[in-house]
Amino acid sequence: MNPTRRTVLLAGATAALLPSLPAAAAPSSRAPKAAALQPYASYWYPDSLPSGTPGTGIAWRSLKSWRPADDTDLAFNASTVPLAPRFTPTPVNSTARAGQARIQSLVSFGPTAGNPSQGATTADYYALTHWAYIDELVFWGGSSGEGLILAPNAPVVDAAHRHGVPVLGNIFLPPVAYGGQLQWTRDLVQKDAAGRYPLAERLVAVADAYGFDGWFVNAETSGGDSALGSAMLGFMRELKTLAKAKGQRVTWYDSMTVNGSVSWQGALNSQNEAFFQAADDMFVDFRWTAAKLTSSGQRAGQLGRSRYELWAGVDVESNGWNSSVNWDAIVPRDKAHVVSVGFYRPEWTRNHLPADGRGPEAFHAADDRFWTGRSLDPSRPDGTDVWRAPAVSVADRSTVTALPFASVFNTGHGLRWYEDGKVTSDKPWNHLGLQDRLPSRRWVVHTDGQRPAVTLDFADAWRGGSSVLVDGELDEPAVVDAYATRLPITADTVVELTHRTDTGSVKVELAVATAEPSSPGATPPYTYFPVDSGSTWRTSTVRLAGLTGTAHAIGVRLTATGGPVKWRLGGIAVRGAVVTPAAPTGFRITAASGGDLRLAWNPGSGDVRHHTLHRLLPDGTRRFLGGTCQPAYFVAGLQPEQGEQATRLELRAVGELYTSSAPVTVTHTW
Repeated sequence: MNPTRRTVLLAGATAALLPSLPAAAAPSSRAPKAAALQPYASYWYPDSLPSGTPGTGIAWRSLKSWRPADDTDLAFNASTVPLAPRFTPTPVNSTARAGQARIQSLVSFGPTAGNPSQGATTADYYALTHWAYIDELVFWGGSSGEGLILAPNAPVVDAAHRHGVPVLGNIFLPPVAYGGQLQWTRDLVQKDAAGRYPLAERLVAVADAYGFDGWFVNAETSGGDSALGSAMLGFMRELKTLAKAKGQRVTWYDSMTVNGSVSWQGALNSQNEAFFQAADDMFVDFRWTAAKLTSSGQRAGQLGRSRYELWAGVDVESNGWNSSVNWDAIVPRDKAHVVSVGFYRPEWTRNHLPADGRGPEAFHAADDRFWTGRSLDPSRPDGTDVWRAPAVSVADRSTVTALPFASVFNTGHGLRWYEDGKVTSDKPWNHLGLQDRLPSRRWVVHTDGQRPAVTLDFADAWRGGSSVLVDGELDEPAVVDAYATRLPITADTVVELTHRTDTGSVKVELAVATAEPSSPGATPPYTYFPVDSGSTWRTSTVRLAGLTGTAHAIGVRLTATGGPVKWRLGGIAVRGAVVTPAAPTGFRITAASGGDLRLAWNPGSGDVRHHTLHRLLPDGTRRFLGGTCQPAYFVAGLQPEQGEQATRLELRAVGELYTSSAPVTVTHTW
């Protein structure tokens, strides 16, 4: 890899690099003296720590010394959402293929140190929503001055799992030029007296305790020899064996070769084949060529492996959809895909925006352009677009397979928090774990007329922070595909739509298909059910009379009856009987410092999606403080209201249908 590319690759991962790092010191844990209550995503060195003291806000920890019982932030950082199964519906265009190229995404959601465990009070966040095209997410980061091994924070894992995407933690052994020390590589692959690799066991234990899906191993510290290469190979084999027993996976980055040196191959060849065989898949460094990828795919087949277990690195950190990519070398239009795609840093869609222009609307407009393409409709790809968006080549997937199913189209961030159409917090926020299962094919519109604009909108919502806005002339009826599903239909099944007409007048119909479209890109064979409409939020309940079997697609048909239309969809639910979760128990304050509180509870029985926390104000109103899928939450900066001696907090369990349990309370005395 040339120096320019190397600089680009590492710049985002080394922001906190210390000016100089002396030889490693004895293992211990060193943190700032005044440790705040705020929990952060976890990060470690393999064993030995740098000498000196950590920078402000940085804690140095040894993974070898980690034990779950000693991890005081574990309850805040452990995912609670299981990895959902996925299915592949009929593609929405004739170019997207199932069962061929997959997509891996290497994303830095925040800094290595100081990355809050459970969101923050800002909407400026990489709230990834196009999970339908992704097969593996890597929680990218790590630096010599902070730590090298990163565990994903729980909101990222919860959102990914809800959409069926496994998440890997990152092991980054930096180049020497970026402070890398070969001792850290030796620490990682050290053996115990029994000839085992204790750090392999510890890594699997961390992923198991935190609820994520394995590790991405990136060994880029030069200076090694064949003995170190052999030790790394032994470590990788043991890591994969232990990971597989726990349902985890391991990805290898094309960096270290079998002789222990660091030499980026840009291909699967004799220099890294053994590491590929010791992993579930491999990220192929950016120096690939068309010929190298062709030979790599062939070599994988000769090993009895799928060519799509190779991710061809596509660096989009600096230029996003303006990046120059030889797409035909990876996902040609006219023949089978060669290998899979490995996106490096697609959070460019947020980062390239000016600091004062990173509102949710601007971010999602850019992110939709990246994943869907310039047409913003995956069923109508723009053939003149040189950016080959994932929706053009890769079939989308869905996890909507069981009842009850509901969505309020929450993206995991917003400018305000809404409940039943009313603002209960006017503060911006992000918490990806609160994200809904979002439509996988955004936005497919079937119409013979002018296509309306369809967006996730943040100006108003029914619940959470966003809703779907359809805005256009609607000179002909327009069918908006909402969800690809595999939902059973029984005599008791109903569909609920929560919606509102903001401008114009419109006839609204629920669209339900009990079969797949006749061909890729065709409209599903919908049956239409009338729905009442009006200028205020309303929830319409529709019984699926005459339908049996399985719902394969759900959408809405809109027909204008007067003027241009702005119509908003705030929620959808498909259900039988309404189920309300049991209230949590044991709600308590576990630590307090002024207005900073650590809270914990025991989840109640039943199907709990997440928990919400409110403050009961002296006038009897409730203010939303936050929500989380974890059984613990941190609240920062509470202040007493005028004359208030104590603050009462209310906690509720929220079910899949957004029904809430009775509240449980705790009081904080000022």
